[in-house]
Amino acid sequence: MVIKPTQFEVHPSAGVPIYLQIMGQINAMIAGGHLKAGDMLPSVRQMATELGVNAMTISKAYSKLEADEVVERVRGKGMMVRTPVLSGSTKERMQELEPLMEQAIVQGRQLGLTNEQILSVVNKLLREYKS
Repeated sequence: MVIKPTQFEVHPSAGVPIYLQIMGQINAMIAGGHLKAGDMLPSVRQMATELGVNAMTISKAYSKLEADEVVERVRGKGMMVRTPVLSGSTKERMQELEPLMEQAIVQGRQLGLTNEQILSVVNKLLREYKS
């Protein structure tokens, strides 16, 4: 499957660099099952034209995703989503996740949410990102 540049959206005034917004959207599409191993990303030129951003911004996002082993460059074709490589034991991966979850819980508490409300949000997201 080839994903279209129109499926991406950037907000220059969001306070988050555009390349990070693009990386986040690609990672979310993969986590949500909208992009699978072997799927091709739009070309740098297509993305830059459609989103109205500099081609170097797209190239930076793709290069960082390549360095993170999320995508790989296929000569003459573009960037392809890689098969995820799991590293470490389940326990090690859970420990890696823990600080991120802790941040979400702290943010939920600062918003005045109860444990049940926070869990409700987590369960909703897990259903949306069902793999």
